[in-house]
Amino acid sequence: MNLYPLKFKPILKERLWGGTKLKDVLGKPITSDITGESWELSAVAGDVSVVANGSLEGTSLQNLIDEDPKKLLGASVFERFGTDFPILIKFIDAKQDLSIQLHPNDELAKTRHDSFGKTEMWYVMDADDDAQLIVGFNKDVTKQEYTQSLENDTLLDLLNYEKVKEGDTFFINTGKIHAIGAGVLLAEIQQTSDITYRVFDFNRRDKNGNLRELHTDLALDAIDYTKKDDFKVKYSGQKDEVNAMVDCPYFTTNYLDLDQDLKQDVSDRDSFTIYMCVGGNATISNNEGKAQIQKGETVLLPASTNEIHIETNGAKLLEVTI
Repeated sequence: MNLYPLKFKPILKERLWGGTKLKDVLGKPITSDITGESWELSAVAGDVSVVANGSLEGTSLQNLIDEDPKKLLGASVFERFGTDFPILIKFIDAKQDLSIQLHPNDELAKTRHDSFGKTEMWYVMDADDDAQLIVGFNKDVTKQEYTQSLENDTLLDLLNYEKVKEGDTFFINTGKIHAIGAGVLLAEIQQTSDITYRVFDFNRRDKNGNLRELHTDLALDAIDYTKKDDFKVKYSGQKDEVNAMVDCPYFTTNYLDLDQDLKQDVSDRDSFTIYMCVGGNATISNNEGKAQIQKGETVLLPASTNEIHIETNGAKLLEVTI
């Protein structure tokens, strides 16, 4: 099987809080004014990505993995995760505030949902003036204080708000309460999981007039109630270098701001490599072919890749491996 750099058809999701930036800024083929997510690379059941380029066009990501898991995933990734693709890659457009939520850790998610937990990171691609995110609490909170705040409708007073601009990056570990604020367009890298505990939704109603489901009881044992300042990612923006951003057990992400071509020997990586283009454009090739990507596009290179060649006159890329 010839595993050249693979692009996939975006899986577009309407959301109560979505907008039109996925089309207006990233060129996605959305047809509604409330599209909130473009799933770029997914093996979540019912939402499996399909190849959009080259001779494998129309083939599902899961079929590619099943045919030769070590070639696509890497032997060490296959050892850990079997034929489950361990990462979910998205672009998210929040026209309105998202619900305030958190994700359980692996242990809880396994016990309750037979799923992975959901550790994630955000890279802000575009933000309106005064746009902000909610990340964590603004002080240490007891479980009793938290439940009282839900009863009194004062949860927002306990939360930490962060004003954001393009390039800001956040690491959201499991248990951390969080929400993407209105006016933010971001790239999200996360464990493959769709388990979310929604704890407050501004009393909004869906198109049928119903309040959305809250997961108040499930969340109580999953929340980290301590105030922490561990979420803002500091990274170097050094030009034409591979700049480390996040290194956690579930994914490693680097930032590349390129004004010229870059060659990388990745023969000892033993993992697939993903590039999310968050600015400019580039041609990315391996020993089996090439693909062109521009802002808002994503490409997957298999673990069998020995050398990656990026040709560009200007591109900003997030490089994701395990």
